[in-house]
Amino acid sequence: MDPARARLYALVKRIPKGRVITYGQLAKAVRFPGGARAAGRAMAACPRGQAIPWHRVVAAGGRIAIREPFASLQRRLLESEGTRMLERRVALADHLWAIPRTTAKSKKQPPARK
Repeated sequence: MDPARARLYALVKRIPKGRVITYGQLAKAVRFPGGARAAGRAMAACPRGQAIPWHRVVAAGGRIAIREPFASLQRRLLESEGTRMLERRVALADHLWAIPRTTAKSKKQPPARK
């Protein structure tokens, strides 16, 4: 698996239950080449058996963008986690995941030797 997809799947694994992220936000967060569409294709090719919660990634505006029968499955999985749906969309105001910023403590470098 290429490093970009590995970063993408690692971030998706961090999405808590009851929260969602859009393809565009996901692509931007991991600097995925190709943007939202490429992130969507990567999620469609999500490897099995790695516990990647693919159903927590939705299209812009909270739309479920995949086709049946998986669209119904995604909706059921989201609802089972307490995600509120408005028609065929996730209520993003209530369930959009704010990606936590990583605060890497900067280690002081020892002074350069002369």
